[in-house]
Amino acid sequence: MPDNPKAMITDANRYEPRSNDTVLDFARHYGTSILPARPRHPQDKAKAESAVQIVERWIMARLRHQQFDSVHEVNQAMAPLLTRLNEKLFQKLPGSRASTFAEIDAPALLPLPLQRYEMAHFKTVKVHIDYHVEVERHRYSVPHSLVGQVLEARITTAVVELMHRGQRVASHARNSRQGGFTTTTTHMPAAHRAHMEWTPTRLIHWGKSIGPATAEAVTRLMAENKHPEHGYRACLGLLSLAKRYGKVRLEAACMLALQIGACQYRHVRDILTNNRDQSAPTTAGDWVSPDHVHVRGPGYYQ
Repeated sequence: MPDNPKAMITDANRYEPRSNDTVLDFARHYGTSILPARPRHPQDKAKAESAVQIVERWIMARLRHQQFDSVHEVNQAMAPLLTRLNEKLFQKLPGSRASTFAEIDAPALLPLPLQRYEMAHFKTVKVHIDYHVEVERHRYSVPHSLVGQVLEARITTAVVELMHRGQRVASHARNSRQGGFTTTTTHMPAAHRAHMEWTPTRLIHWGKSIGPATAEAVTRLMAENKHPEHGYRACLGLLSLAKRYGKVRLEAACMLALQIGACQYRHVRDILTNNRDQSAPTTAGDWVSPDHVHVRGPGYYQ
């Protein structure tokens, strides 16, 4: 039962005070609850102030003339005094602090978790159309059915957990590589899993079966993307044009696309749609100036 500091309490409401996400996560880890006192109502809290005063009088006062070189020495000196203080009988109540703790508090205590609490901070993220969320400029995958949903990211030193309506839907090892992707296969739609069966070598080999220009276009498509996997779909679309227009026309269209420096899928498709591959020369020769009456020849300067 703490006060209402801004570092702990998001909303210091009189009737429904709300702790921040980190405090709630801490309480959830240790299986406890946190109920802040009402503003300007110190009687809501436990007798912490009076306990501090007692410790000052019975322990710190006895040690005020001693000198210590480390905190460990202070703890060693305080341990026997603390035991005597807890075993000291109450003046107006039966028993002592130690006996009251053993009778009331100890039976209600839960065992500590196997792992200590690790400090975490939280962030609200939205699932992009590629079923990834962005945390610190790195993208982590979630189940593709959550596209468009707003999730809560729990970020620790080593792990990024993603939760939807209080339920964890994904967990990834934290990655500091900006612009990178961390993807779990089970999060991918069935169509995207099929793309994982393809490799750059396999796509280039398929392009070589059509022609060297097609293989070069496939290579450039994958080189344009920071991650080759992001160019797989474009390569598959490019190679699928052979089914509609034939391998000969696709090879000619790729050769023309390479000459003009535009070898993306839509460029090759437009070349085939407009039949430019059938009218364009297969090789580009050196440019020669045509004869013209107004062009002065080398004899003019003799």
